[in-house]
Amino acid sequence: MLRSMITAANTMNQLQQQLDVISHNIANINTNGYKRRQTSFGELLVQEFNNLPQDEQNRLTPEGVRQGVGAKLAATSLVLKQGAIVDTGRLLDVALTKEGQFFRVLMQNENGTEEIGYTRDGAFYLSPSAENPNLLMLVTSEGAPVLDGNNEPILINDNFKDIQISQTGTMTVIAENGGIAQTVDLGVTTILRPQLLESLGENIYRLPDFVNEADVAVNMTGNLRGQIGIQQSALEQSNVDLAMEMTDLLITQRSYQMNAKSISLSDQMMGLINGIR
Repeated sequence: MLRSMITAANTMNQLQQQLDVISHNIANINTNGYKRRQTSFGELLVQEFNNLPQDEQNRLTPEGVRQGVGAKLAATSLVLKQGAIVDTGRLLDVALTKEGQFFRVLMQNENGTEEIGYTRDGAFYLSPSAENPNLLMLVTSEGAPVLDGNNEPILINDNFKDIQISQTGTMTVIAENGGIAQTVDLGVTTILRPQLLESLGENIYRLPDFVNEADVAVNMTGNLRGQIGIQQSALEQSNVDLAMEMTDLLITQRSYQMNAKSISLSDQMMGLINGIR
């Protein structure tokens, strides 16, 4: 009875983590560029009882009896499926139209040092520069500086008339007289192994320290910029499917209830055994 209770308790703990992932997906259903996460389960260690030493029959299964101790959350993977593109009519809203591509932004990690982050959220804004009040810095909705092709913050003069962003990520600033005041390339990176990305919060990811960035990330510069897919005055929506998430939520809840019932029944059976004694 004790083994059945331990097995159910182990599985319930892992199911709770799956519920947390599903809840996080649902909470970000309206977050621009958010990519849902999905979970997969595996089996914990099993114990084999070789109680059939004289078994000479042809078997399709291993000899003995294999008894497990529950399930575990084997992996939580990032789903990079393209979200819906919605026109907004706003000049600084930029949507990436190809999977695996991310904007580069400047972030501060938990140690207070700056590092490059990656995001699909193209809702950008202009914020006054702290160093020069006549310059405006391109930032995310959370205030993180957006980087250019050379990993430098993008600064433009405040006396502009229009901003145009091409499909390859070249931002052209039009002056008040109609001439071109400035051109700059938005920093775009293709992540070759997106499952290595770690969440920094605020819909921004980073690559772990043990990974060589050159092996898994390709900065789209030079001739590679022709492979960039960008649409101005539009935003990519979350790729969360609410119907699918609700279905997974119900299945997980039923599994949790079944394991909780298993613990309750095991406790009742142990009570009957103690009563017989």
